[in-house]
Amino acid sequence: MTSDTLPTPLAEIRSEFLELDEPERLQLLLEFSRELPEIPAEYADHPELTERVAECQSPVFIVLEVDGHDPSSIVTMHATAPAEAPTTRGFASILAQGLSGLTAREVLDVPADFPQSLGLTRAVSPLRIAGMTGMLMRAKRQVQARLDAH
Repeated sequence: MTSDTLPTPLAEIRSEFLELDEPERLQLLLEFSRELPEIPAEYADHPELTERVAECQSPVFIVLEVDGHDPSSIVTMHATAPAEAPTTRGFASILAQGLSGLTAREVLDVPADFPQSLGLTRAVSPLRIAGMTGMLMRAKRQVQARLDAH
């Protein structure tokens, strides 16, 4: 899958960013940060079931659910990120919204450079882009692990 053939939710998110000038892209990222879905209580009450994203300076935790055992199974991503880290929280929200509802195969096929394709590389630090890339790589690894476990 090339970045031109992203799954529809991620392609739509990328288009939203690329249609804006750079300053507005940061505003859109802040909007995403406010839209990060709450993590379900089963994970909030048991943070050991989530994975810390070490590539992020802020404490970001993710967990991916796969509703079956094959590549056509549907994925749901949950993430937590502190409100005082809106850039990181925005990236977590983009991935949670963009990956949830995809099949396991679609998630595994998301290009590793998706974070760089949003047009934010000049607006945010390379460290933050690396953090989002780390989130994506860990998400893909969790999905693969869920498939391999069955």
